[in-house]
Amino acid sequence: MRILVGCEMTYEFTHPTPVIATLNVHASRFSDLERPDYLITTPAVPLDGYRDSFGNWCNRMVAPAGRFTLKTDTIVRDHGSGDTQEADAQEIAVEKLPSDTVLFLLGSRYCETDRLSSIAWDLFGHIPPGWGRVQAICDYVHDRIAFGYEHARATRTAFDVFEEQHGVCRDYAHLAITFCRCLNIPTRYCNGYVSDIGLPLPHAPGDFAAWME
Repeated sequence: MRILVGCEMTYEFTHPTPVIATLNVHASRFSDLERPDYLITTPAVPLDGYRDSFGNWCNRMVAPAGRFTLKTDTIVRDHGSGDTQEADAQEIAVEKLPSDTVLFLLGSRYCETDRLSSIAWDLFGHIPPGWGRVQAICDYVHDRIAFGYEHARATRTAFDVFEEQHGVCRDYAHLAITFCRCLNIPTRYCNGYVSDIGLPLPHAPGDFAAWME
C-alpha cells in the first residue's frame, strides 16, 4: 500500500527562537519513500541537519520572530501487515543482554524505575518471563488508565499516571515502558504518525502518537 504522511505546523514567535525539528521519516524507512520528505519552512531559514543516535533525522534552525510554518510530506510504500505476534518469544536474562540494549533499562525524567520497581514486581513478578508478561503489562495499563485529550500534561510522569489513572498516549507508553524496565526488559519510547488506514471515510485529522517497543 501507499501511505501519504506529512504535517504542517504554524507558530507565532515573539523573538528569534532556536528550534530542533524531528519530523522526518525514520532512517529505517528511507528506502520505502517515493520522494524525499524535505522539511520546508516559511519563511525559509537555513537548516542544519544531522542524524541522532537513534536514527532520527533532526533539523536545527533559528525561527524568526512572527509567524513561522514547518511543513513536510511524502508517500511511504508499506506491506500493510499488522505487527507480528510471537507468543513464544522469550526474555533474555539481564546479564546476557547485548550491551547496546542496556540503555533501555535506565530510569529517566518520565520513567521513574526507582519509584515503580517494587510495584512492578508485585504486579507482574509472578508471571513467567516472556511475551506473556509484556502482554500482561500492556493489558494492565490499557485497563487501568482512562484516555482523554483533556488530561494531557507535559509534566506527567509514569508514577503520576499510575496514581492519577488517566492520560494520553504518551502516558500509557511511559507507564508500560517503566514497568518493563523495572523487570529488566529493554523498552524504548517511540513517536510517530497515527492514521485511519483501513477505516471508512470520513477520517479525522491525522495525529502524532506515542508507543513502546
